[in-house]
Amino acid sequence: MSSTSSKKNEVLEREKEVEVEQADESHSYFYRTVVVPFRRLKWGFLPVRREVPDEVEDEAWLLREAKLQDEVSPVEYRDEKNRKWWNFFDEYEYRVNKTYRKKHKWYKWFNETDTPEERRVILKIDVLLTLYSLMAYWVKYLDQTNINNAYIGGLKEGIGMVGNDLVNTQVMFTIGSIIFQIPFMYILYGVPLNYVLPSLDIAWSIVTVAIYRVENVPQLKALRFFIGVFEAPSYLAYQYLFGSWYTVDEISRRSMVYYLGQYLGLLTSGLLSGAIVDNLDGLNGLEAWKWIFIIDGVVSIAVGLIGFYMIPGTPENCYSIFLSDKDIQIARRRLKRNRTATIPQVNHKELFKSLFKLDLWKSILSSWHIYVLTLWNVFCWNNNNGTSGSYVLWIDSLRNSDGSRRFDPGQKQQMTALTPGLGLLWLFITCSYADLFHSRWQAILFSQVFNIAGNVILAVWHVPERAKWFAFCLQYFGWAMAPVLYSWMNDICRRDPQKRAIMLVVMNMLAQTSTAFISVLVWKTVEAPRFLKGFTFTACAAFSLIVWTFVVLYFYKRDEKRECANNGIILYNSETDREPIGLHQEDSSADFDKQD
Repeated sequence: MSSTSSKKNEVLEREKEVEVEQADESHSYFYRTVVVPFRRLKWGFLPVRREVPDEVEDEAWLLREAKLQDEVSPVEYRDEKNRKWWNFFDEYEYRVNKTYRKKHKWYKWFNETDTPEERRVILKIDVLLTLYSLMAYWVKYLDQTNINNAYIGGLKEGIGMVGNDLVNTQVMFTIGSIIFQIPFMYILYGVPLNYVLPSLDIAWSIVTVAIYRVENVPQLKALRFFIGVFEAPSYLAYQYLFGSWYTVDEISRRSMVYYLGQYLGLLTSGLLSGAIVDNLDGLNGLEAWKWIFIIDGVVSIAVGLIGFYMIPGTPENCYSIFLSDKDIQIARRRLKRNRTATIPQVNHKELFKSLFKLDLWKSILSSWHIYVLTLWNVFCWNNNNGTSGSYVLWIDSLRNSDGSRRFDPGQKQQMTALTPGLGLLWLFITCSYADLFHSRWQAILFSQVFNIAGNVILAVWHVPERAKWFAFCLQYFGWAMAPVLYSWMNDICRRDPQKRAIMLVVMNMLAQTSTAFISVLVWKTVEAPRFLKGFTFTACAAFSLIVWTFVVLYFYKRDEKRECANNGIILYNSETDREPIGLHQEDSSADFDKQD
């Protein structure tokens, strides 16, 4: 009886959804943009999973797709006989055929091959996911780095911080972040992220506000630990979502927009803290550093609430109230063309059990990805001196000829906005380079040359002050390549969403773990502002990142060559083959179908 009632309710719900979907262009703009999304909410406030059937792949559909594929990216027959050795450095050699590559313009947001309806869907996802991710990353870094601004704004004296208390407090944040990433090996693909991420955002915002009540260093460390816990999955979760919605030539730019949030967080943290120090110090009996945490936390709560309605989920498990059934079907179609595997909605118990299957972990541990990509990310996480607070502490140490401080408290806070402000430019240049020259490895090399130069100057230290200003202005070249690296990793692991989720967590967790003990060894607060070990180590990490990128390039191209037939490239050798033969075409297609 209960089963019959449940089925009846499902039918009624589906009929209601169909009625909502029939809101076409004949309805008013208000109805389509306000009334229809509202009617998709359960109880008037809760987004729920959209039950959207896949497109019927009948003969007409298959013919239409085949015709579109021929127009967009016809099969390329490529003779390997006279392949040049320097083609090794063309990372897209086997990933994208020449016809499709020519239609991709770096300065255009959409590809020439995108249909009008696809562009409309992409634009919607850009607003819902990419734009919101920027906001989320902005408040994340606002709350993560405000401790450096508070430290020079009175926190140090307010609760009696001495010696290495600052770096040790930062390590507590890192430890919390590392520990809580482990459950996301399952949560990333098994639990709706549109519920998880905003809830965690609100949780860390509340803890941020609570810091204004701390009276000693142990209390501060405890609260920073929990901020790290709640912020733990934010970065890797959005990277996972990008890989679930965007194709290989779209993801880098969207990841760049997301990463702008980090630099905006660093930049506005300094400007906002400066305004607070100048205008709110002593208001209602609270010192300026307390107002820094209160205001940052309140802003973050607002962004978290918006997230419940902005984060769309994934195409297979979509929770967006702003996407129509047709939009979701188009998104799924695009991912099939990109050969991006998906996980359909299944029983959560079975999905959780699959995480512990021996075959899954045997596949992961026997692949090159777990080792090569993890070490790659370790170098990435350790190639930047920005989060160490080295620039902030150097600004604080500057003195006039008479021994007085060169900058007052408000000016010091505002000066901290300089390097992340320039970081926005370095980020745009690096990611645009990757698209302009169709080369992610070149973009990484380009950014790290400047990063190494800056850290070498600071390691030498005994140089004119202008040289130090120049070197600190280059400090965010270190992470300017991070969107390129993570988008590349998404592309590498696109064929298995479960493996992609696990890889994101493992490489992120181990890389962040390395920063926890390395920061204590090389960024000791008592060594400020010199940090000889810190700047030297960072330069070495940046150089190692360059070298290891070529290792990644080798394995990536080896895999893509095996899959090239699925990428629209048929290889042959006119010396040995009678006719073009697709290498591993049948095996590759079979493997992918199994993952579907």
